[in-house]
Amino acid sequence: MRERHESEQTTFSRRSFLKMLGIGGAGVAIGASGVGSIWSLKSAFDTPEDEPHQAYEFHGKVQPGITTPHQKNINLAVLDLKTSEVESVKRMFKDWTEYSKAMMQGKLVGSNNSNALLPPKDTGEAMGLDANRLTLSFGVSSSFMKKLNLEDKMLNTWKELPHFPGDQLSKAFTGGDIFIQACANDPQVAFHAIHNLIRPYYDTVKVRWSETGFVSGKAKETPRNVMAFKDGTENPRNTHDYKQHVFIEDGWAKYATYCVLRKIQIHIETWDRTSLEEQEATFGRHRDSGAPLGKKDEYDTLDLDAKDDQGQPTIPKDAHARLAKESKQHILRRAYNYMRGTSEDTGNYDTGLLFISFQKDPQQFIDIQNKLGSVDKLNEYITHRGSGLFLMLPGVRKGGYLGDTLFS
Repeated sequence: MRERHESEQTTFSRRSFLKMLGIGGAGVAIGASGVGSIWSLKSAFDTPEDEPHQAYEFHGKVQPGITTPHQKNINLAVLDLKTSEVESVKRMFKDWTEYSKAMMQGKLVGSNNSNALLPPKDTGEAMGLDANRLTLSFGVSSSFMKKLNLEDKMLNTWKELPHFPGDQLSKAFTGGDIFIQACANDPQVAFHAIHNLIRPYYDTVKVRWSETGFVSGKAKETPRNVMAFKDGTENPRNTHDYKQHVFIEDGWAKYATYCVLRKIQIHIETWDRTSLEEQEATFGRHRDSGAPLGKKDEYDTLDLDAKDDQGQPTIPKDAHARLAKESKQHILRRAYNYMRGTSEDTGNYDTGLLFISFQKDPQQFIDIQNKLGSVDKLNEYITHRGSGLFLMLPGVRKGGYLGDTLFS
């Protein structure tokens, strides 16, 4: 009977997924993948969806918010542990499981206290709003594993990200023990989710840094980053790609994936003074269509051997798209733009990209970033300010809790 239910649920999810799916993006390592950049994907890795209630299920083989089509908003938080007691963290993860299940269905957390002199159980910002396709995703870092004496559970692929050329990382935006990603089509729903999760556990965790972000959500069109270029075409598109490039296949971490989180400042005023021709040469793509230089369609093959009339490479040797392609690595990008207002000193915008990518081995991202190195022409317009590597835990099966395979 259970197998029949799961089959019907998968069929329903497939219909729902395809209805809401758009067309993918067109960037490479910096790119925010499109609302529907996984445009032909339907696999064992999808998040079951309750479409009439604009809701996703928390339970599944993989965590929600990874293969899920892009929602319009993100609220992320990177936390540090204030304890080394495993049991305290397990209790918190068990509660987070219950909270996430409720909030992803558009419900309040628990029932209000009968005593009005006590704080309410739920922080309340999302009362009257539906789920707005909220997803909650959780990851842990190597420092988390060390603090809880779980180093024997660290996979042999787990490694620290090296210092990359051009990195100017701020300590405030680098490292951390736990990563929580809340994505939704309403920014207040995403804020409420993070707020509700953290508030009861200030004795267990503290916020290292947090940020909100956005991405354009027009159906069936690739969103643009704040540099006005379409991003995300190169994402995996089918079950085989996801198995090969994104999800871990065995052991306690089966269906887990590594997440790279980078905060990238974009110097938009400098970009604004750059000619269109130079902008397109920087990305290696046409701005309006998203097509590779020399091509017409966004999804045309990026031909690294093509020459122009003067015999020069059609896609310049220092173009962002070329260098990323030459790395021969594939990752899943699910990034968001951010805007923090303006600088007091200069009046310039404080804006950029919350780069988020998922891969089954951190080396995939390392190879791409090393290939970009100091050669990437895009480096003239961006600065990497924050960085973190987290293992996004396996999905939670019904009856289980977040991280149960790690703690077992």
